[in-house]
Amino acid sequence: MFTHMRREINEIPEAASRLLSGSAQALREAGAALRAKDPAFLITIARGSSDHAAHFLKYAIEQTAGRAVASVGPSLASIYGRSLKLDQAAAISVSQSGKSPDIVALARSARESGALTVSLTNTQPSPLAEASTHPIDIQAGPELAVAATKSFFNSVLAGLALIAEWTEDRELSASIAGLPEKLEQAVKLDWNELMEELGEAESLYMLGRGPSLAIASEAALKFKETSEMHAEAYSSAEVLHGPVALVGKRFPVITFAARDAALDSVREVADGLADKGALSFITADGARSARRLPFVATGHPLTDALALIVPFYGFVEAWSRSRGFDPDKPAALMKVTETR
Repeated sequence: MFTHMRREINEIPEAASRLLSGSAQALREAGAALRAKDPAFLITIARGSSDHAAHFLKYAIEQTAGRAVASVGPSLASIYGRSLKLDQAAAISVSQSGKSPDIVALARSARESGALTVSLTNTQPSPLAEASTHPIDIQAGPELAVAATKSFFNSVLAGLALIAEWTEDRELSASIAGLPEKLEQAVKLDWNELMEELGEAESLYMLGRGPSLAIASEAALKFKETSEMHAEAYSSAEVLHGPVALVGKRFPVITFAARDAALDSVREVADGLADKGALSFITADGARSARRLPFVATGHPLTDALALIVPFYGFVEAWSRSRGFDPDKPAALMKVTETR
């Protein structure tokens, strides 16, 4: 019998289709507003898995729209009572529930400070949606498992669709339109070889670069949430500046590599760690020493990076159960965390 988490992973293709059809008008309107505003820079407002989604969108916006993006700590408004000068900016808030008081407080402050505000939420109406100029329903549907899967995926996808509308990027739009079909393949991919090799490992690294670094961060969080296993995410460049000292024989490393400009350098790091004796896996072809994990190529660097999380979710759900945990009910965690 499937866990809630496994069922929700299987629903990702359908949830993606639902978003692209059900929120198309809201995405067009928000994209047109961004073109009219022509923001000098953007800020993101989020926590947890939603912050990983925002981190992905940071890289996507900087690469496609050429605008700098900064993550702003929600406590700036909720705890410290400060505001920023944002009349030339746009702000994107990401929250599955749309209820966290600190996220809502900063989104409201950004709007009052002159920013064009967009929210990506799975709950409408919600306080965050009401605080935003352009609330976008990510249409993920009910998510019962504590660990976010389809809501994370649809948050990123909604952001990518927004970027495509804003920048009028036809190539990205075409890739997004074809993504649900690719996702049907991705949910069926099997990472059993990785499960067999991890054995009794107690710690591991997740690597990525650019948008795939956000995927690595989300993957590390899911190991902690569902299996109480220590996992850290690093840029494939930064891991060589200190953290590599912990990588010894059979230390597990999972490298999330998209078909993008960083692929060669990321693959080189994964191979180098394998040569040191690490248990090194990579979502790419052509590695010399690192071992290949199955992936789906989507035809665009950004959707390619996003699709990497889908087979990982399937793996980590099965890994959690194999370790005797219930991935639907991680210890000491709640579905909605309302920080102030």
